[in-house]
Amino acid sequence: MRIDIISVVPELLESPLSHSIMKRARDKGLLEVHVHHLRQWAVNEYGQVDDYQYGGGAGMVMMPEPLANAIETLQKDRTYDEIIYVTPDGPRFDQSTANQLSLKGNLIIICGHYKGIDERIRQHFVTKEISIGDYVLSGGELAAAVIVDAVGRLLPGVLNDETSALMDSFQDNLLAPPVYTRPSDFRGWKVPDILMSGDPLKIADWRYEQAVQRTKDRRPDLHSDQ
Repeated sequence: MRIDIISVVPELLESPLSHSIMKRARDKGLLEVHVHHLRQWAVNEYGQVDDYQYGGGAGMVMMPEPLANAIETLQKDRTYDEIIYVTPDGPRFDQSTANQLSLKGNLIIICGHYKGIDERIRQHFVTKEISIGDYVLSGGELAAAVIVDAVGRLLPGVLNDETSALMDSFQDNLLAPPVYTRPSDFRGWKVPDILMSGDPLKIADWRYEQAVQRTKDRRPDLHSDQ
């Protein structure tokens, strides 16, 4: 998979994409992530990529020309399955969306900034809009990093245990069950006997029951979908 990210603050993406599982995915050649500084398509020698809003109002808007030129430059080399704009007013990002995107080959992610991007880019270039929550960030870079991480870890071969991603919270609309590790008795707090029984079928049943109960208790909105 290849993901191209268009940003006015590319430095914000350096650390999240250069460590842990994302680093492993990139080192294995399973995930390519290329961050492009929008100012290389600026409209003048001063690096301008934003301007005042028509009609007045506080805050600057990212101009259509730099974004259109950036997208069309990238499209000269390959076809993109989705051109994603991260925005607070987009549909909420969830595990199902991450699963769907992990099946794609090439993605572009546009990171908004200031008051957002010119509406004409959304109308004529963007194919998918995503919000990571009902709040506003200073820019779309952190949201883009969240999406890349959630999608990248699902790619075959990225995780050491191929079943690990399948057991994550929100797969099948369930929260993950409780997990335990050694020691089996810590300060008198003991691991449930079933987990040390050696019976994989009973353990699987217990984990499913715990996942259902935890979802019912903590996220009844998800439980109602079961």
